[in-house]
Amino acid sequence: MAYVRRERDRGQVAIEYLGFLPILLLVAMAAVQLGLIAYTAQQAGTAARAGARSASLQPGSAQQACTIAVSDWLADGTDCPEAPGGDEVTVTATVDIPSIVPGWDFDPARKTATMPLDHDH
Repeated sequence: MAYVRRERDRGQVAIEYLGFLPILLLVAMAAVQLGLIAYTAQQAGTAARAGARSASLQPGSAQQACTIAVSDWLADGTDCPEAPGGDEVTVTATVDIPSIVPGWDFDPARKTATMPLDHDH
């Protein structure tokens, strides 16, 4: 009798784990998504600095510098307009945040950098 009861308990535990699996999967995907959001924000900062540095040396070159500065798989969703103002130029990089969790959409990551214009060039 004890043998049959143990086998049933083992089956019940397996079913409980199976029911818990979707929750574990969702938590894992959310953790990966949070990492992806942080990475994209870091890439937007890098793109803004690269774009501002390039535009300070050669006006009109921010977009190309921004696109080169980010990872290839984020480059298509990167926009870096430059805004000259007096002795400086400001570039705001906007990078689309990819979503791996169905139904979760995010605003793009935006970072701004300002550099003084290089009047020597």
